Amino acid sequence: MKEVVVYTDGACSGNPGPGGWGAILFYGSHRKEISGGEKSTTNNRMEIRAVIEALKLLKEPCRVTVYSDSAYVVNCFKQGWIKGWLRNGWKNSKGQTVENRDLWEILWGQMQIHNVDYVKVKGHSDNEWNNRCDELAREAIKRLP
Repeated sequence: MKEVVVYTDGACSGNPGPGGWGAILFYGSHRKEISGGEKSTTNNRMEIRAVIEALKLLKEPCRVTVYSDSAYVVNCFKQGWIKGWLRNGWKNSKGQTVENRDLWEILWGQMQIHNVDYVKVKGHSDNEWNNRCDELAREAIKRLP
């Protein structure tokens, strides 16, 4: 399997409000930056969307390491929240429907194609690529009509 490294970030101007996401994919000596946004969304949705859009670009099953400053995204998989949600019919520990289920389902589908590992990074710190993803996300908000 090809090994791909992905950095992601999401941003929101107000929460909810206009939001953007950014991702950088690395494969060998190749680097690709992508971004997008939505007029009315939340920061958590943009964090998830960044990972989805990065994985959707991959043309074949890959081994992927995703670096994210979102505890929400990383903990979903590192702490096994997703397994509980699936087992409980997309209900959380309080019996309520999981927030952002639509995006989690898309992301889960992408993870059935790829072997994905998540690494938590400190946001707005000294991580060059996380900082660049933040810039991409904020630029995407500015481009919204």
